[in-house]
Amino acid sequence: MKPSKKILPIIVVSQFCCTSLWFAGNGIIDNLIATFQLKENVIGLLISAVQFGFILGTLVFALLTIIDRFSPSKVFFFSAIFGAIFNFEIIYGNQTLLSLLSLRFLTGFFLAGIYPVGMKIATDYYDKGLGKSLGFLVGALVIGTALPHLLKDLLKHFSWKTVLITTSIVAVFGGFLMLIFVKNGPYRKKSLSIDLSACFKIFKNRNFRKAAFGYFGHMWELYTFWAFVPVLLIAYENLYKGVSFNVPLLSFFIIAIGGISCVFGGYISEKIGLHKTAFGFLFMSCCCCLILPFVFLISNEFVFISFLMFWGIVVIADSPLFSTLVAKNAPQKDKGTALTIVNSVGFSITIISILLLNSLLTITESRFIFMILAVGPILGLIALTKKAPVKQEL
Repeated sequence: MKPSKKILPIIVVSQFCCTSLWFAGNGIIDNLIATFQLKENVIGLLISAVQFGFILGTLVFALLTIIDRFSPSKVFFFSAIFGAIFNFEIIYGNQTLLSLLSLRFLTGFFLAGIYPVGMKIATDYYDKGLGKSLGFLVGALVIGTALPHLLKDLLKHFSWKTVLITTSIVAVFGGFLMLIFVKNGPYRKKSLSIDLSACFKIFKNRNFRKAAFGYFGHMWELYTFWAFVPVLLIAYENLYKGVSFNVPLLSFFIIAIGGISCVFGGYISEKIGLHKTAFGFLFMSCCCCLILPFVFLISNEFVFISFLMFWGIVVIADSPLFSTLVAKNAPQKDKGTALTIVNSVGFSITIISILLLNSLLTITESRFIFMILAVGPILGLIALTKKAPVKQEL
């Protein structure tokens, strides 16, 4: 059964709308610091709170096999509503660091019912062309993640609360789109009972493990890079007098451009294979981690911005490819659980990376500490070179 041509665009738009909740707090971090009299180093804590929430959410969803037992569209809808509510709550009252962390944590928890669920819905509709479909889907995640930075620039003459209000409204809209227009897909196989061992059994598959470990290495770098893009821009400004960046707008473009590369990566993988394409992008992003300190030595802002844009392209392009390999090597009835548990482990890794880099920045201003981001890609590349997953062609 061939799905309607409208299905993928609707899933993509819904994913874009709802994932705008992810970096809503990061997009207005300076306003939160000033308004609620927070310390300057809270960016790592606020980003990590979302990641912690997402991790706990994915663990709950995976262990209870929620996505495989209930309608994914309904799970997506209710997650979007609750995520929007907790995101919106930040605009009220005299928030403390604890209340802000709690609200961002709860937002992250319900993002677990959005990102991996959106991918599960795509796998329910697409067998052939899954890599390309997930490319569009992860591309929507990327642009949605970058959206708060753009809103911060567009709404700079309004209150910072407008960013939170807008992202919450957009997320609710995305949830309703999914609920109304996307029903259960033709390839969905419902799991009839809770299987607490499902998320452990899938790792016994060697090909699944290779794809998962490649994804874990990729995640060590990805969200830390995204979180610290504004920090990198400000650091370059401080290093060279006379350089002045529009940090919110540039942050948006550096992150959002990766959405385009996700789509192109899907098309490239159809020509040369998922494994080779994912390996190539992971290798290039690894090189960016190692080169960054030396790019700071170049007193040309055009070169610096071009380098960050290129990094923004290659750092995410392999993500839908790894997700496709994970889905292809998981049992049909456990695909939702497989995608969710891999996301859970991957995002657990991002917390370590974010907090480690944030801590190092409080100790030293050396740009060489950013080279630590290369550790994950290096380990991921090692995992991928041992033996490529068998089920890699679409």
